[in-house]
Amino acid sequence: MDAIQKNLLEQIADLHEVPQGAYSLRINGNLHGKNDSENITIVKKEDKPGIDIYVKPGTKNESLHIPVLLSQSGLREVVYNDFHIGADCDVTIVAGCGIHNSGGAESEHSGIHSFFLSENARVRYVEKHYGEGDGNGRNVMNPTTVVVMAKNSYMEMETAQIKGVDSTRRDTTATLEDGATLIVREKIMTHGEQFAETNFTVDLNGEDCGTHVISRSVAKENSRQSFLSRINGNNRCSGHTECDAIIMDNASVTALPQIEANHVDASLIHEAAIGKIAGEQLIKLMTLGLTEKEAEEHIVNGFLK
Repeated sequence: MDAIQKNLLEQIADLHEVPQGAYSLRINGNLHGKNDSENITIVKKEDKPGIDIYVKPGTKNESLHIPVLLSQSGLREVVYNDFHIGADCDVTIVAGCGIHNSGGAESEHSGIHSFFLSENARVRYVEKHYGEGDGNGRNVMNPTTVVVMAKNSYMEMETAQIKGVDSTRRDTTATLEDGATLIVREKIMTHGEQFAETNFTVDLNGEDCGTHVISRSVAKENSRQSFLSRINGNNRCSGHTECDAIIMDNASVTALPQIEANHVDASLIHEAAIGKIAGEQLIKLMTLGLTEKEAEEHIVNGFLK
């Protein structure tokens, strides 16, 4: 890896070099390297770009890294990754995409990730998106996530769009069976002329399953954001969807949380709040010696923490 690629890797995965244990590293449209562990096997797909990941039943306290780096301007790719998580597992998966675009052409990565969790499996999934570059080309990322959760499985998703992504459409669908739990925490920052669209659909099919979908975002300058979440309560279940956004300058934010109860014992809640930074918050921080810009950054960073 060169210096640009190493910086991208650090931004999206907090890594300074190729990780130990199970990993798959994709650079500029090609599989740069991969490694299996005793309990995690990675198989390159033969029919399309991407990999199949198999985690053996009973695997505990192991991690998998699957970062994607693009440093060639004009490169556009679609990658398909399927995760087969065995029963009684407890694993952490660190993904993400970093794009460095110094040219005039558009660079795009669209990752389609499908998760199949077996009974009693537990997964923590972390995904960061980051863009940079000194050219005029746009950075585009369109992640699609499909989650299928068996009885009593648990998944926690932490997704973040850090900066530098000009356009993104983030689609997530999930199906939960008896006793399954899905927690989603999304953080997005947009600025300039950027646009970010998020779509969640969660089907609570199983008895006593539940979900919490939480989105926090900041829209600056002339950027636009759209958040749509749908929770369908199809059994005795619980669901909560929440969208909180800070709007600044000439930005715009749309939030459409939707809940649909199709069972008498479905308990569903939705919340949405959009607003500017309160003046008294700025004044309080400025009295402590911060400039107005520094105060705004402090509030925004705390909001997205």
